[in-house]
Amino acid sequence: MNPRDLTLRILNKLTYNPSFSNHILKHQLGVTKLNEKDRALVVNLVQGVIRWRLRLDWIIEQFLNFPFKKLDPYVLNILRIALYQIFFMDRIPEFAAVNEAVRQAKRKAQYIANTVNGILRNICRNKDKIKYPDKEKEFEKFLSIYYSFPLWLVKKWKKELGSNKVELLLKALNKEPFITLRANRLKITRERLINLLIQKGIRPYPTKYSPCGIVIERLHKSIEDMEEYKKGLFFVQDEASQLCSFILDPKPKEVLLDMCAGVGTKSIHIAELIENKGKIIALDINPKRLLILAQAIKKALMEKTIHPVLADGKKAHFLFKIPFDRIIIDAPCSGLGTIARHPDIKWTKTENDITVLAELQKGLLDAASYVVKDGGYILYITCTISQEENELVVEHFLKEHSEMRLVNISDKFSWLKDLVDENGFFRTYPYIHNMDGFFGALFKRS
Repeated sequence: MNPRDLTLRILNKLTYNPSFSNHILKHQLGVTKLNEKDRALVVNLVQGVIRWRLRLDWIIEQFLNFPFKKLDPYVLNILRIALYQIFFMDRIPEFAAVNEAVRQAKRKAQYIANTVNGILRNICRNKDKIKYPDKEKEFEKFLSIYYSFPLWLVKKWKKELGSNKVELLLKALNKEPFITLRANRLKITRERLINLLIQKGIRPYPTKYSPCGIVIERLHKSIEDMEEYKKGLFFVQDEASQLCSFILDPKPKEVLLDMCAGVGTKSIHIAELIENKGKIIALDINPKRLLILAQAIKKALMEKTIHPVLADGKKAHFLFKIPFDRIIIDAPCSGLGTIARHPDIKWTKTENDITVLAELQKGLLDAASYVVKDGGYILYITCTISQEENELVVEHFLKEHSEMRLVNISDKFSWLKDLVDENGFFRTYPYIHNMDGFFGALFKRS
C-alpha cells in the first residue's frame, strides 16, 4: 500500500478513536506489507499530523471560503497530511505532496479534488503571509496555535513554570525523541552492547546519568526485529524511567511491591538490580498488561523473583499481611511529560482527567503506607508535569501520614543531584535534560 494512503486510513480511524493512536498505528503496520523506509514514513506522517494538528488546522482555516466545521473529516485529513509534508518535511517537494493529496481526494469526487488542489496551491503561494495570533497581545493563544497545544494546557504550564520556561517546554515536547535503551546487565554490559550495535551500523552512545542506558538518535529498522532485542539483551526505556529503579535502591533478599506494575518494565529492572535474589510482587489491575508482563518474566527467566498479581493497588492493605521492604508506585497519571513520544496525549487528556487521577494517586499512596515496614521506603513517581499530580499529592500524603517522612533524594544519591530540586524531589524536564518529564518523591516510614 502507498504509505500516504495508509496514513490517511489510520488518521481517519483516529478521528473516532483518538485515544488508541499507538494501538491502531501498530496494528495497521502489522497487517500491511511495507518496507522499513515506508513504515518509517507512515509513523512520521501519523505522529507529525497528530503533533501539529492545531497549527495545521489554523493554516487550513485561513484559506477556506466556507466554515471550517463544514470540512469533511476525510478531506481534512488529506489536507493535514499534505501540509505536514510541506511545512515540516524538507525532503518532500511541495508539488509531490499536493499531487498525492489530489489523487487521494479524487476517490471522493473530482470537485473535491479540485477544491483540495486549489486550497493547497494557494497555501504554497502564500506561505510567508500566514498570520498567527500576536505574541505580545495574545501570548497564550499564540503559544497554543504556533506550537499546537490545547489552550488550557498552555495556561496551566505558564502558571506553574512561567512565560519563558513554558515556551521552552512546548518546543522540546514537539521534537521527535531519540530511542533510549536499557542494557540488561544480567546478560551483557552496556559497553559490550554498544559495541554490538556499532557493528550493526548503528550509532549509539551512553546516557548521561543512567549507568545502563544507551541512546540511539536514528534507527532504520524495527526494534522488535533486532536479534539483540529478541535475546533480551536490552529493553526500550527512557532514561528518566530507568533512574527510578536506582532511586528505589532495592537490595538482594528484600520483599518488594511494584504497586502499578503495568507491563513490568520497572519490575524487571528491579529484579536485575537485586540479581534475582528477592521477591517482587508485581501488582496491576489490568489483566492484559499482566499477561504481557508474564511473557516478559518468562523471557527474562525471572519466574522465581517476580510474581504477577491481578488486583487493585488501592486495596493493597487488604491483600497483604507481610509488610514490604520497599514499594514503588509508578502511578497512573496524565502522562504530560511524555508528549514527545505520545503526541495524542495533547488532545485526549483534559483538566478533569488530572483532578480524577490525583484522587487515584492519593488512594494508592495511602494504601502503600499500611503495607511498608518500619524503616521501609515508598517511591512515588509520575511521568507528568502537573502540580496537582505531583507536589500537591505529596503534600496531602504527608499531612495525612505523620509516620512518613520525605527523603531528600540528592542526600541519598549525590550522583543525581542535578536532577533533584530544592525540595528533594526527583524532577526531569525535556527542555533541560533531554528526557521525558518525570517526578519522584521518596518517603521513609519512621
